[in-house]
Amino acid sequence: MGFESIAEVRVDPGSAYVYEEGWQSWSPAGVYRASATSPRPPDRRAHTMGWRPEKVLPRSGFQGEGVLAVAAAGEPVRIWHSPEPGREVASIRVEARTSRLLVSADGPVLELGFEGNLQEALAALGERLAPGEIGSIPPGWCSWSCYFRDVTEAAILENLDAAARLELPVEIVQVDDGYESGIGDWLADDPRFGSLRRTAERIRAAGKVPGVWTAPFLVGERSALAAEHPEWLVAGADAGWNWDQRLLALDVTDPGAAAHLREAYATLAAWGFGYHKLDFLYAGALEGPRHRDCSALDAYREGVRLVREGAGSEAILLGCGAPLLPSIGLVDAMRIGPDVLPEPSGDPPVGAEPDLGEVIARTRARTWTHGRLWVADPDCLVARPEIAEREAWAAHVEAFGGLAFSGDRLAALDDRGLELTRRVLRPSSTTPPA
Repeated sequence: MGFESIAEVRVDPGSAYVYEEGWQSWSPAGVYRASATSPRPPDRRAHTMGWRPEKVLPRSGFQGEGVLAVAAAGEPVRIWHSPEPGREVASIRVEARTSRLLVSADGPVLELGFEGNLQEALAALGERLAPGEIGSIPPGWCSWSCYFRDVTEAAILENLDAAARLELPVEIVQVDDGYESGIGDWLADDPRFGSLRRTAERIRAAGKVPGVWTAPFLVGERSALAAEHPEWLVAGADAGWNWDQRLLALDVTDPGAAAHLREAYATLAAWGFGYHKLDFLYAGALEGPRHRDCSALDAYREGVRLVREGAGSEAILLGCGAPLLPSIGLVDAMRIGPDVLPEPSGDPPVGAEPDLGEVIARTRARTWTHGRLWVADPDCLVARPEIAEREAWAAHVEAFGGLAFSGDRLAALDDRGLELTRRVLRPSSTTPPA
């Protein structure tokens, strides 16, 4: 359906504020003056990989994906949200006019009114959407922010040993992107890495939980999977560009693709992996013809359930680059902002790479989700000496109470970096922020 008017707010746009929720983990989110315009993607690739691909954005104003709020002094906070975000997520717009705001939506929404401030209102919304009890996740270490795609088995084992030697409370050791032979070929090692299975065995032998990065719904154009099973792809779906190749989307409604996905994660579980960083999940919700006639969101949720079946009920699932509201109840933790550090080389960033202040602002805007919808992940702590803003980032990650992982080469930390790392690494809080 097209956009239909759902409300008119009589207020001076210059004195009111809008909270705009984005589509996925990396999408902008924040509080803006109602007379302003929220960020827009600079190109098609950024729109696909950082915003909601199939939705056209207005030239000015705001477009929240499933949640939008208006706050004005002396008035109740008004929130519009999709009542069943696992089935349908409406786009909700606000357009500023003289002395009023026009609110419209392209799907079903509920309007709620809350006394108090905007954060209190969003917290109340989080309680309404909460899937149930949110468990604590132990602290860990991740290879991405220090090695990026140049990670090796030897580097993982070096940091495993360093964590023990330095007596850091690292309980999960996660291998990130760089180990695999191709995007979609998760069980085939890149010879430059070493052996993923052997790495998991070494981590388990040290008494830690092995973790691994995958992008379950992405298929690289150059992958073995794309060459061997083109019938498993969502026809015509454009998942973006990365790893110097075109990205395609896996059709999890195809019985062969579904079995392949489930079996891949069952194999990783058999190798000992109990923690999964599931990245680029937006690809599972792209529109396009599938083997079974269903909505893109139905296919997405089915895909995550297949991953869960394979990985096991006790596995910890972290969503990243994931459609936010449709993931409620499917993942244990959720990245709620962009990467804290840009990749130093390789493919261009998705849109303008945000600086640390912007990363903090985006993750702070989504604190209302932590402890209610999932364990929120602001991204890894980076505390090595060359990080000029390490004090500010450490303070943010510590105060947040969410997922706490180190992203440094541990042996390269100076005394202050070690102090910050020891302070920040702790199990995630199960209490929502005040």
